[in-house]
Amino acid sequence: MKNLTILGIDPGSHRIGFGLVEKSGRDLCSKNYGTIEFRPGQTADRLALLEKEIEKLVKKNKPSAIAIEKLYFSKNRKTALSVAESRGVIMLAARKSGAPVLEYDPTTVKQRITGYGMSDKKAVLKMVKIFLRLKDFAGLDDASDALAIAIVACLDNPGINS
Repeated sequence: MKNLTILGIDPGSHRIGFGLVEKSGRDLCSKNYGTIEFRPGQTADRLALLEKEIEKLVKKNKPSAIAIEKLYFSKNRKTALSVAESRGVIMLAARKSGAPVLEYDPTTVKQRITGYGMSDKKAVLKMVKIFLRLKDFAGLDDASDALAIAIVACLDNPGINS
């Protein structure tokens, strides 16, 4: 049986987190994580660049599946719309890759990772480090959230193989 590799993505308007988690047997390990960042500017240009960056990530890492966080309710409509645009581009690029696309809402991810659906980012990071046996974490919250999404996808989908 091949190892399962999940690319988790935490959509944002100008900063997108990504995390690649590999599952071998019962072991999980982080293969890569980080953020894709854009300066505020023309929406069409940002979205076109985002599509290219996601395509590069997928081509480089060849994940078994891509797990994307669903949009959560936001009080700020402008932010919610911008994140939704990014999420749409991410989903399109992911789908075009041919890998299965999985979606998780933030509450489910937090529940599965920490045991509490309203956990804060510190609690999520703490548990991500435990799951992946990381001593240090040099990324931003967006990257740890993406790793959490990938961990949940690994736990929920043991049968996905490339």
